[in-house]
Formats: sequence, structure tokens, C-alpha cells
Amino acid sequence: MKNRQFFWVLILVFVIAVSLTSWHCAKKENNILNKENSKYSNEKVLLSFDSTLVETFYAKYPKLFTYKKQTTSLYKKNQYSFIWYDKKGRKETADVIYNKLNNLFEDGLETKVPYKSELDAMFQKTTSKPNIDVELFLTNYYFFYTNKVLQGLDETKSNDLGWYLPRKKQSYVDYLDSLLVDPKLINKNEQLIGQYYKLKAVLHKYIAIEKNGGWKPIKFPEGLKELKPGDSSSIVEDIRSRLLLTGDIGANSKSKVYDESLAKAVLKYKKRNGFFSDNIILPKHIQEMNVSISDRIKTIIVNMERCRWIAKDIIKDKEFIVINIPSYRLTYFKEDKVVLSSDVVVGTSLNKTVVFSGMMSYIVFCPYWNVPNSIKEKEILPALRKNKNYLINHQMEWHNGNIRQKPGPKNSLGLIKFLFPNNNNIYLHDTPSKSLFNEEKRAFSHGCIRIAKPKELAELILKNDPNWSPEKIDAAMNGGKEKWITLKNKIPVHIGYFTSWVDEEGNINFYKDIYNRDNTLASLLLEN
Repeated sequence: MKNRQFFWVLILVFVIAVSLTSWHCAKKENNILNKENSKYSNEKVLLSFDSTLVETFYAKYPKLFTYKKQTTSLYKKNQYSFIWYDKKGRKETADVIYNKLNNLFEDGLETKVPYKSELDAMFQKTTSKPNIDVELFLTNYYFFYTNKVLQGLDETKSNDLGWYLPRKKQSYVDYLDSLLVDPKLINKNEQLIGQYYKLKAVLHKYIAIEKNGGWKPIKFPEGLKELKPGDSSSIVEDIRSRLLLTGDIGANSKSKVYDESLAKAVLKYKKRNGFFSDNIILPKHIQEMNVSISDRIKTIIVNMERCRWIAKDIIKDKEFIVINIPSYRLTYFKEDKVVLSSDVVVGTSLNKTVVFSGMMSYIVFCPYWNVPNSIKEKEILPALRKNKNYLINHQMEWHNGNIRQKPGPKNSLGLIKFLFPNNNNIYLHDTPSKSLFNEEKRAFSHGCIRIAKPKELAELILKNDPNWSPEKIDAAMNGGKEKWITLKNKIPVHIGYFTSWVDEEGNINFYKDIYNRDNTLASLLLEN
């Protein structure tokens, strides 16, 4: 009996001991968990801030108010957590953005950064502990950077400058998420069209030339009308030095003789500057060489800005046509390859060709020319009052109260036109005035675009259509009757305005600012 009682006492003691041990273990584990939770909670509090501090910031720094909407949206998305700091301190991306602000000139911008001195002082003093002013400054400056460097002037201002190519509105919040993970992405040439980065590379070269003194003006000798290969003159040395700086000639022999090496360099220079390709050097060529390095830099900068206005995916179509007004050039791309280049005639300064995009939908063989009211009122009716046979002499007729020109080789539209319906009533067409393509400056039209190779363009567009062989196209062009063709696949047509452009060989090309738009744009960039 006593043994049995002793046994149950031992069992009771064992149970109590086990219970006490479990209780102590559980208490210890809870204490550890509470400490961890407390630590996590404190860290979370440390990396968050009061939302009212955003209002306080803009009250203190009102010049950044432009970016308040974007900033507020970003922090709401992130529950008002610090973006530029983590538990280790300020993130690498913060330094990347700060460095970009210090080097905006690399992107062709001379914009003043508001409150930059205040940020400089804070950035130097700040420690690993999160600083709310530095945090909000960096966020605002991130949007400042994307606005200036990636987006450019707003669409209202670009429209005021006559630019109606499609622009894509983008949110750079997701881009920031990527940068915070990998700051090096900011230096990848992916956010804008490739031409922007090509111009940027040339800009750096030209800035280096400017820092080294640029180039000196060349004086064309009085009484000298031209220079041709074989001639000898002191000016030849100056031309060599000038072309060496821009990479048109590989070495400077310092010879006064216009030799073969210089002739090749002159051809390259002329091609880059919109001149006809020959070896004759005229005063106008020297005048172009004398355009200052600072003016060339300005031209590059304004065209970098125009690149910011172009949607990146604008050239992703399998085929598209590009017309650059200042270069008087049409380029037809298929599968990323140039299949046709053609000289064009564009609108005069009074009848500017509009910068916009359209979809080529129709080809018209042997077209009528329906005379626009503006031309009818200003030109044809006054001529008709002077000569009652004016319409007959020009193969014109009245049609439904308007005037039109009959199809044929003398028709102002030539033998074919290409339509991409638009509100500007602009299209591509042939012309009977072929001699205009012999001019270096070809701004002669009322706004439409005359092409030197209309038949070749039609053949390429209809190449895969079994109903249209080159022979049938030729017959339709010369058939004397208007014939419309609806294209099975519409082709994007982009009309742009670039006074500098880097070609596929990496050479910078400069063209005359025929509509005087560069200076206006440069002034706007300085204001912003």
C-alpha cells in the first residue's frame, strides 16, 4: 500500500516538473518573439513617416509643387514609407539621381535645379539615419529628372511649335521601382528612341571640341570663286584643320594643295551638311564650315529635345515611311531595312509641311488635282480674270463649283499620289516639275510632299500584291483615267522636323532650319 502511494507521489512530482519546464520555455519563447516583434515594429516606424510632412515640405519648397501629384501618388502606393532609405542607410539609387542632377548638361539641358544648394548641403551632412527633407527632395528631383530628360516639354508647347507626331504619356513610377532594384538601369539606352542616344554621344564630342577652343573662322580669299582638286591656296590648310576636328579627314598633312585625301573629306562633309556631292568648294561651303561650335551644340540639343517627343514604339512597325522636312528626304523601311530613299520637295515657309503621322491607305493612279480653295482664290481666279483661257491652257475644269485639273502628264500631282487621310490635306505625289529635284534647297510646294521616285515607291508598296506588276503600275500611271487602289495593309507615314541627325554610320548630319524653329525651341528650353 505504501509503495503504491509512493509511486503516485513520484508521478505527480514528475508531471508538475514537466509543466513548470514547459511554462518557463513558453515564457522565454514569448519574450523572444515579443522582442523580435518590437524590433520589427520599431524598424517599420523608423522607415515610415507622417503623411502630413508632404504638405509641410511643399509649403517650405513651393518651386517643386509641380511634382506634388506624382509624389503624393507614389507615397500613397508605398504607405508613406521611405523610398530612398533602408535599414542600412541611404540607397545607392539616391546617389545615382543626385549625380544625374549634377550632370544634366550631358543630356543637353541647361535647366536650373530649384533648391539645389539646399539639397547639396543636406546631402553632404546626412547620415545613415533617414532624413525626411532629403527623402522628399530626392523624390521630387527624380520626377524633375524624368520630366526634363525623358519626357521633355509638355504636349501643349510642342503643339505650339507645330509638332503633331504622337506622344506617349508615361508614368515613371514603375521605372523608379526598377531603378531601386538596379540603379545601373538609368544608364541603359532604353527609355527613348535610339536617335536620342546617338545625338547625345555626338554632343559629348562637340562639347570636348568647344572646351579645346572650337574652330576658327575660315576666310575665303577675295577674287577666288571656287576651289577644285589640284588648286593650291593657303585656305586649303584651314579647310584641312577644320575637317580634321569633325572627323571628315583622318590626318592633317598641312599641305596647301587640294589633293585626293581632301577631296574625299569634302565629299563626306557635303553629304553631312545637305550639299550636292561634288569636289568643288564654293563660298557657301566655307560659310557653312564657319557656323560656330556653340551653334552646332545648340542644334544638337534642340533635336535631342525633339527625340523626347517621339513615342519609343513609333518605329516598331514592320514597315513605315519617314520624311524629314529639313533634309528633303523620304526613307521607306521594311523589316528594319531601308528599301528606298528618295529626294522630296516640301512646303515653303509660308505653306509649311505639317509635322504629324498618318496611315497610308490609298494609291491613286492618274489623279485629278482638286484645287484647294486657298489656291483657287489667291492664284487661279486672279489669273482667270486676266486670261479667260487660263483653265483650258492648264487642262483645268469646273467641277461641282470647284476647280480641278484633269489627269495627265501635265497634272500638278503628276501620274500618281499616295494618300494617308488627315485634317491637314497633306499627301505624297509625283510632279511634272522634275527639275526642282536638281536644287539643294527644295521648299517649293504648297505643303504637300513631291517625291522624286514615285513609281519605285508604288512598286515596293504593291510588291506582294499579285494584281500589280511593275508593268501594270506603269500602264495605270499612263492610262489617262483616275484609278484608286485601297491598300490591304496600311503603312504608317511619319513626317518629322530634325535639323541634325546621326546616320547609320555614326556621322552627324546638319540641315538648314528652313522654318526657323530651332531658336524658338532653344529659348523654351532655357526658360524651363
